[in-house]
Amino acid sequence: MRRLCHGTNRGGSTDLFQLTELTWRQVREAGRSAIALLPIGSQEQHAEHLPMGTDTMLVTAVVDRAAALLAEDAGPEVVRLPALPYGHSPHHLFAAAVSLSADTLKAVLGDVLRSLTESGFRRVMIVNGHGGNDEIMRLAVKEHALRAAGTYAACSYWSLGAAASTPGHAGRYETSLMLAAHPDLVRTPIEPRPPADPPPLFDNPPHPGLTTERHGEWARAGGATDDPSTARPDDPELTARARQLAQAIRAFHAATND
Repeated sequence: MRRLCHGTNRGGSTDLFQLTELTWRQVREAGRSAIALLPIGSQEQHAEHLPMGTDTMLVTAVVDRAAALLAEDAGPEVVRLPALPYGHSPHHLFAAAVSLSADTLKAVLGDVLRSLTESGFRRVMIVNGHGGNDEIMRLAVKEHALRAAGTYAACSYWSLGAAASTPGHAGRYETSLMLAAHPDLVRTPIEPRPPADPPPLFDNPPHPGLTTERHGEWARAGGATDDPSTARPDDPELTARARQLAQAIRAFHAATND
């Protein structure tokens, strides 16, 4: 595979291409073989101790680490788009959020996918960092594949492989990842949060596999799903998520490199 001419990124890798740093001719060349990676996140409340952009920053960290891992081991060439910082977050408007409607987010993702296709890319993967985006991005990928030649994929960074996890919201998991990725943005001390009583149904459905939503429960739960006060920097988990994503990218490449 012919490599593009480019500089070294801030992580030290020379194989992570940033779309914003390429010329249009380089983009056209990359589209013939590279996989375009689109991270998507949100701007929404993350309790009292985490910033609004937590989801966007964490998915960007995972994508960049995955791309660096691929570069270290002669993996498939990837081009990372700037992260889409807005997502579908109406359930967080009780505190603060910048939210797109489901229709608008699907339309935006459809426009980005169409633009990438017309710019020459035939393989695109959306990598999500916010639970409210998951179903919407998967539908956008399915609909685009009906209209355009190419192969398109979507995943949430926590949902891949045997180590798939349930991150919760603004609790121990996300706080531990933020302490590893952006410790300067975590407000301390982190106050203990007693569990909501009764537990909110969105996080504890009454039957496995049943999606259940009840009006006002996010506000009643205080904007977090679990207690963040026991969080500790968890760089190994960030790396594990990046490794799973790198494996998914390799599998996508192997299935579509024709």
